[in-house]
Amino acid sequence: MNLTERGVAELRRQLKDRAVSSAAVADALIARTEAQAGLNGYVAFDAEALRAQARAADARIAAGEDLPLLGVPVALKDNIDAVGLPSGAGTGALHGLHPARDAEVVRRLRAAGALIAGKTGMHELAFGITTNNSVTGAARNPWDPSRIPGGSSGGSGVVVAAGLVPAAIGTDTGGSVRVPAALCGVVGLRPTVGRVSGRGIAPISSTRDTAGPIARSVEDCALLDRVLADGDPAQPAAPSLAGLRLGIARDPFWEELEGGVREVAQAALERLRAAGVEIVEVALPGLGELNGATGFPIALYEFVRDMGAYLRDAERGIDLQRLVDGIGSPDVAAIARPLLAGGAVPEAAYQEALRARLKLQALYADAFASSGVQALLMPTTPLTAAPIGDDETVLFNGRRCPTFPTFIRNTDPGSNAGIPGITLPAGLAAGLPVGLGLDGPAGSDRRLLALAAAIEAILPAEASAPWLR
Repeated sequence: MNLTERGVAELRRQLKDRAVSSAAVADALIARTEAQAGLNGYVAFDAEALRAQARAADARIAAGEDLPLLGVPVALKDNIDAVGLPSGAGTGALHGLHPARDAEVVRRLRAAGALIAGKTGMHELAFGITTNNSVTGAARNPWDPSRIPGGSSGGSGVVVAAGLVPAAIGTDTGGSVRVPAALCGVVGLRPTVGRVSGRGIAPISSTRDTAGPIARSVEDCALLDRVLADGDPAQPAAPSLAGLRLGIARDPFWEELEGGVREVAQAALERLRAAGVEIVEVALPGLGELNGATGFPIALYEFVRDMGAYLRDAERGIDLQRLVDGIGSPDVAAIARPLLAGGAVPEAAYQEALRARLKLQALYADAFASSGVQALLMPTTPLTAAPIGDDETVLFNGRRCPTFPTFIRNTDPGSNAGIPGITLPAGLAAGLPVGLGLDGPAGSDRRLLALAAAIEAILPAEASAPWLR
C-alpha cells in the first residue's frame, strides 16, 4: 500500500513499530500534494517545514517516545491559528498574516506528536457551503474537479479525500465538517458543542461553532477526537447491530432527496435491517420552526461580538471593520457588511433565539429518551456535489433552489441543538459520494463513534477510497 493511502491509526502503528518513517510519509505526501495542486485544497503548504517536523518526529520515535499522533501529519482549516503558518480565515484582510499563538486544538495536536501539514482552503470567513472563495480560489472535489467539495471546511475534505494528508481539522457551525466530508466521500465528526476548545479559532458563533476531524475512517476520527477533547475516556467497543434501535425522522430529513441520494440512503437502511437493526420512526414536531428561529439570529449576532473579541485577543492586527471591508466573496459580503451598517441583530431577537434553542435542545432530548434510539439516521446532504459556480442557487430535482439552505437542511438542526453528529461514506450516486449521517444525544460522542464504527463495517467500500484514484 502506498504511504499516501494510509490512515491516521494505521500510520501511527507503523511508525511506532518502525515499519515506516515519518520522513518517508512526509515525502510521499509532499509529492502527491504537488501532483494534485490543481485541486486547490491547501492555501498554505511549506514542504520543507513539514520535512523538518518529520525528521524531528523520527528522532523522538528512535528515542523511545510514544505519543498518540507522533509523526502523523494533520492539516488545519485556515481559520485555526498555528504558529509558523498564515491563518487567513479565507478572507482578504487576514490572508497571509501569521498568528501570534497556537489555537488550543493545535496545542493539543502538537502535544500528541502530530505534524502540522498545512492550512486548507475554506469558504470565506466560514459563511458558506461551496468553498468557492474569491480570495483564495475555488477548492475542487477530487471525485470531479468541476464540482464543489462542500464547505465551509471544503479544503479539509479535499486534502483528505485526495490523499494529500491522512486527516484534517475543520470547523462546523451548521454542517461545515460533515457536508464536505460527505461530498468528498470521507468521515467527518461534529463534536458536542463545548467538548473541544474554540480558543484561537476565528469564529462565527461561540454557541454554534465547534472544531472536528475529517479522516478516512471512524477509527481515525475517534483517535483525533480523543486528542482534541484532551484525553476523553477510551471509546467503547463497537456494539453488535443486532437488536440496536436507530431512528429516522422522515420530516424533514427524508422528505425530498435527489434520486441517487435516496437510493443509496435506502440501501444503507436495508443493510442495517439485514444486520438486525430496528429502524424506528421518530417524530420531531415543530423542528423546522425552532431551527429557523435559532440559527441565523444567533450566528449573526455572535459573529459581530465573537469575531471582534477574537481579533483583539489573538492580536491579529486589524479590527472588525477592516475585516469586513476586506471581504472578497460577494455572497459573504452580502451577509457580513449589513451587520456593521445598521443591520445588526437586535439584543431582544438574540435572546429570543437563545430561548428557541433551549426548546430545540429539549425536543431532541425528549425524542431520544421517549423512542429509545441510540442515534438518528439521515442522508447527510439531500443532494450530491454541485457544479462550482452554483453559489446562489443549485439545480435540485429539476428546479433551482437556494444553495446554502439546501445543502445544510439535514445538518443544521443538530448543529443548532449542539448535539454530536458524524457522516460516513454510504455509496455513490452517478459517480459522486453520498454520506450517511448520524446524530446522537448531547454528550454521547464516544458512544456515537462506537456506533458509527459498527455501521461503517457494513457499508459498501465504493465511496470510501477516493484517494486511490
